Amino acid sequence: MKQSFFIFLFGIFFVMTSFAQETIIKGSVLDGTTGESIPDVTITIEETGQTVKTDANGEFQFKTIVPLGEQVLKIEKVGYVTKRYPIVVNEGQTVDISGMTLDYDNSDKSDLFIISISDDNLNSEDDGLTDNISGLLQSSRDVFLNAAAFDFSATFFRPRGLDNANGKVLINGIEMNKQFNGRPQWGNWGGLNDVQRNQEFTMGMSANDYTFGDLAGTNNIVMRASKYRRGGRVSYASANRSYTGRIMASYNSGQLEGGWSYSVLASRRYGDEGFIDGTLYDSNSFFAAVEKRINDKHSINFTGIYAQNRRGRSTAVTQEVYNLKGNTYNPFWGLQDGEIRNSRTRDIDEPILMLNHFWDITSKVKLNTNIAYQFGEIANTRIDNGGTRLYEDGNGNVAFLGGARNPDPTYYQNLPSFFLQDENPTAFDYEQAYGAQQNFVNDGQWNWNNLYEANSNLRAQGYNSLYAVQADVIKDSQLSINTILDADLADNIRLNAAINYRNLKSENFARVEDLLGGTGYLDVDFFADEPDNAVTEEVAANLAQSDLRNPNRIVGEGDRYKYNYEMNADVISGFAQAQFKYSEIDFYFGAQISQTSYQRVGLYENGFFSGGGNNGSFGESDKLDFSNYGIKGGFTYKVTGRHLIDVNASYQTKAPGIRNSFSNARQTNATVIGLESEKIQSVDASYIFRSPKVKARLTGFYAGFQDGSDIGFYFTEDLAGLGVDTGDAFVQEILTNIERRHIGAELGIEAQVTPTIKLKAAASIGQYTFQNNPNLYLTSVDFDGPLTFGDGTTNLQDYHVAGGPERAYQIGFEYRDPDFWNIGVTTNFFSNAYIDVSNLARSSNFSSDFDGNTFNDYDPDAARGILQQEQFDDYMLVNIIGGKSWKIDDYFVGFFATINNVFDQEYRTGGFEQSRLSNFRRLSEDQSRANGPIFGPRYFFGNGTTYYLNVYVRF
Repeated sequence: MKQSFFIFLFGIFFVMTSFAQETIIKGSVLDGTTGESIPDVTITIEETGQTVKTDANGEFQFKTIVPLGEQVLKIEKVGYVTKRYPIVVNEGQTVDISGMTLDYDNSDKSDLFIISISDDNLNSEDDGLTDNISGLLQSSRDVFLNAAAFDFSATFFRPRGLDNANGKVLINGIEMNKQFNGRPQWGNWGGLNDVQRNQEFTMGMSANDYTFGDLAGTNNIVMRASKYRRGGRVSYASANRSYTGRIMASYNSGQLEGGWSYSVLASRRYGDEGFIDGTLYDSNSFFAAVEKRINDKHSINFTGIYAQNRRGRSTAVTQEVYNLKGNTYNPFWGLQDGEIRNSRTRDIDEPILMLNHFWDITSKVKLNTNIAYQFGEIANTRIDNGGTRLYEDGNGNVAFLGGARNPDPTYYQNLPSFFLQDENPTAFDYEQAYGAQQNFVNDGQWNWNNLYEANSNLRAQGYNSLYAVQADVIKDSQLSINTILDADLADNIRLNAAINYRNLKSENFARVEDLLGGTGYLDVDFFADEPDNAVTEEVAANLAQSDLRNPNRIVGEGDRYKYNYEMNADVISGFAQAQFKYSEIDFYFGAQISQTSYQRVGLYENGFFSGGGNNGSFGESDKLDFSNYGIKGGFTYKVTGRHLIDVNASYQTKAPGIRNSFSNARQTNATVIGLESEKIQSVDASYIFRSPKVKARLTGFYAGFQDGSDIGFYFTEDLAGLGVDTGDAFVQEILTNIERRHIGAELGIEAQVTPTIKLKAAASIGQYTFQNNPNLYLTSVDFDGPLTFGDGTTNLQDYHVAGGPERAYQIGFEYRDPDFWNIGVTTNFFSNAYIDVSNLARSSNFSSDFDGNTFNDYDPDAARGILQQEQFDDYMLVNIIGGKSWKIDDYFVGFFATINNVFDQEYRTGGFEQSRLSNFRRLSEDQSRANGPIFGPRYFFGNGTTYYLNVYVRF
């Protein structure tokens, strides 16, 4: 027995003769300016890919077997310039390389990142399009992901075609994704650039120390006071994209006597408008973190974030509007007393308080316990033009008079095409069209004076306001608690585990923000007051009530009205992962389980959905419960030190967000019919090459989605099967059983051709398509029960999923001069972007008349032409980036600047078909108009030439 054992040990020794079993590599990393130690620096042996991180004292040591001979150590941390140190490893010796230095990265790309992704996400009216940008890329030094973050993002490009609900954002290990739609609300920590530099990014579903992760990756923003380098920074930025100015100041104490450390920041961003007209910016951000190191094992950190943000919004426009007004036009604003006022603003006011406990149980076992509380509200304003007044006839019947014309300057009846819709326009039609064109070109903005004048006239007659500014408010209170275990079970085996709990109470209501000179507003739905012959005026009056328990009430500024309900959500989840590291292969396995529940509690009893229960609007809805799980695994095979193969695979089920769980939450408790957890499978495989001069990654990826769901809201005409002369209705469109497939490849390569010049290239080629015909039904107060067409599906199979270009290419260079200045130029080419198609127009409603029968003049060939998905034109964007820094005594002074879209290229970044017209006859007629369609698609257009300049002093 003993002899066999010794033979086994000898065999192991023989195989490992090229490795130094007793050799130790250790050292420390210091700030090149201050000389202070830097924690959390990643040290990599490039030959094998072995990595360690520096501890709180900036020290590190490789505890595994290391290779002999000449090696190169790569030293990197976000916010610093990466360095490489050559060493020689001899068997049985200790290699001590203490005192390695890293220099602060003055290029300040993080500022560019915040502007190009986070701030612009707040700008547009359509959350579903703009919030798709991933935004999880800043902390990665991967060549392709840097291109996606800093150059591709302005085009709505989404890595692998993934929505950012498919990625996780954490702060100090606490998940920040909203339970409403699964997306992070970047505005909650906007303007805190200087304290967001410590980030840990995990690509895709690869192993993560904090959470199971998701397909678009996981980003953990570390906001611990002890993790910031000592010193301060004051900066001023000027730009023309989102805001026009930003002032920011921050200071970090570093480690003080008694184990204390703190960090503070304050910033202000402002502007009357950005590149898009009328998009005001008014934001104030504050941050404070205090940490106390109790002893060698325990440390407590408190973080407080307050990032108030008010933004003027813009919207997609038709081609007709773009041709008349250009790519800076925004219909939502107008002048009031000589000042720009936007009718649609978004106000974000959601402070975050966080307490973190760090416990080093042993040198190999750590436990991190966190608790966070977020509260406040998000309010989106718009004009309410449904103001009414009570009318009683002589018989005691109650009715309502009022309702106003849509004041939107882009309303179709204000545009030239409306007057030229006849097949043979008359001279008078052309005269009216010309007048509309001139009015729109010369003005075309919101007319605040008209709204005030209308309300003033009614007030003089003793009536209520016809117009008001309404805010749709989401007022959340969320408690998050988790504990995260990190344990080294052996030198090459690591265990990660976490338990998470989130409780959300969300109040949702409409609020009167401004009566626009009026005295009050009648809380009824005037546009629902269209009774047919079978409905009496009295019944119609009840149907129009927002709250039957408080009918015909007059509301004032600050009052809740229209809808008022609570949404309660609870999520508990557990995660475990094991990582194994060996000389030739690293691999991991992970799993998670979760339980999610939602319940709506109606506080108003809506007239159309009287009573309680799931068919009513008042009280509690049915409780929705989802049990979910996920598994993942992957490996990295080290063919040699320079050639690696990396593979990751996963399967998970995912609860739908609150938004897609209730068919019409503002008015009823009804839940989505056939709602299920989404099933997601993914696999990616990468070939990675790395050498001191060249780094490259080529990745192929696949992701499959089943049982997805989505809800849309719009006004439509000519619904089939209602048996009436018109099918006009404001509807909720519910899609379930959605299947998608995302396949493609990514390439990133960079070459340090000289010590000062780096060449780089990146490419993404993908195809993101629907794989089935999802189920579709409509709900509305204008008809009873769910409305379906034909077999109840919409024919989306093989259509492309909208969401930015499927193909993106970049080539560029960077020059870094030893005298501390740098410049870079990238050329970026984009293609294969598609419009978001109308689901209703791909259902049987398209070919059916009012009674549900197929049109007798239906032409399948013409129908295919009408329903063909529009592909946007290709385009190319050139960007320039550069900066310079100087050391003056103990201060560093510098600037950082970018110019995007240097040649002012005009291009479409996205768009969607309107569903107002959705049958063959009406769409054929509209699209065949000589002067263009009245209800054509609406498009988002990219910015022209924009700049960003940041000047700073660091001390």
